[in-house]
Amino acid sequence: MYEQKTKETEHNVTQFIEQIDSPKKREDAYKLLDIFSETTGYPAKMWGPSIIGFGTYHYRYATGHEGDAPLAAYSPRKAKISLYFATGDDKREALLQKLGKHTAGKACVYVNKLDDIDTGVLKELIQQSVEFLRETYGE
Repeated sequence: MYEQKTKETEHNVTQFIEQIDSPKKREDAYKLLDIFSETTGYPAKMWGPSIIGFGTYHYRYATGHEGDAPLAAYSPRKAKISLYFATGDDKREALLQKLGKHTAGKACVYVNKLDDIDTGVLKELIQQSVEFLRETYGE
């Protein structure tokens, strides 16, 4: 049986951010902490060793696979900052067009630094992700 690797933990978010080597990346991590907390209305929780998540939802796929995940999240990785939003949302692509300098995978949006993106659009992406996941999976 599949066991979910990335789970909510009791690790301290501030301690995690303080361990970031780059002063600029650490500053961006704190700014993101404020943006995600204010936008979602949820407190920050560590998911696994390096993802800072906000809120939670329970998903169940047609295959029977199910688990819990944050409604929105980010991770200040060494190379780039990973932003995690809902997949499958038609509105996401239009918002990404306005975000600024980034690259995108299926679930992640990667940015070098916050100065490269429009934080107003980032807030819209966070709100849209939360709304989409609530509509799709319920409260």
